[in-house]
Amino acid sequence: MTPEVVRRYYLDAMGITAWASRYQLPNALPTEACEWDDTPPEKTPPRDRLQAVLDDAPPPRKEAKPAEVSTPSPEASPLSVRALLGQAPPVAEPPVKEAVSPAPKPTPAASAKPLRFALSCMCIGQRWLSLHPGNITPKEQQLLSNILQAASIQQGELPSIMLFEWPPMANVFEVAEPLEEAREGLSAFIAGSASRKGWKLERVLWWGEHETPPADEILQVLNVQQMHSQTLALPIWQGPSLAGLIQSPQAKRELWPALNVLGQEWQTLEKGPSSRD
Repeated sequence: MTPEVVRRYYLDAMGITAWASRYQLPNALPTEACEWDDTPPEKTPPRDRLQAVLDDAPPPRKEAKPAEVSTPSPEASPLSVRALLGQAPPVAEPPVKEAVSPAPKPTPAASAKPLRFALSCMCIGQRWLSLHPGNITPKEQQLLSNILQAASIQQGELPSIMLFEWPPMANVFEVAEPLEEAREGLSAFIAGSASRKGWKLERVLWWGEHETPPADEILQVLNVQQMHSQTLALPIWQGPSLAGLIQSPQAKRELWPALNVLGQEWQTLEKGPSSRD
């Protein structure tokens, strides 16, 4: 029961049965007209109606108190029953704690030292990528120029040489997969150079077959499978190192048939698809 209803019943009990506003406040809406019920009210004294309202009012709310723990009466307690029967109360055993094994610690990934190598790169005719282990010397450059001219592949001076060194920083941190990271680094270096210089790479010439490290490590980075470099996604031709060719005339004579075939492939690709039909 709201206080407003109680107040009205009090007014009714005092004989004030009707009231209405006499003034209209500024900017206030006018009082709406209402329809009065012509049925006469019940002939109940106002005092009786007020008492009925008070009797029907709900009891006042009590503030919530924290729940109290009810203790069992001594008569209903199991210990009291055992005492009446002459039995000793049972001794409470301490709860047995389950042995919790410590969670296994994650095994840290084994770190390894990164591969360290250098690779000389040059692009012949914007199409063939020539790779050499280490920093190519002037004698090796002159020999390579003579070989390419004899095979009718490259005429004139050699293109500019780019040196790729891995790792790119001197004091590099330890890595988990050195071979995989070296492959990703070499692939990104060649792809970036080709994009900047407009290369249309078709083949890789690797001058370092059957060489000792670091050439052997570079061959693993190239990931050669069935005459194809998986790292660079290009077919690869493998020849002896230029340093070995300088010291061995016999190696030069043995290399000539392979160079002759390589020159014919260059000429065929240079002429275009119409000449191969």
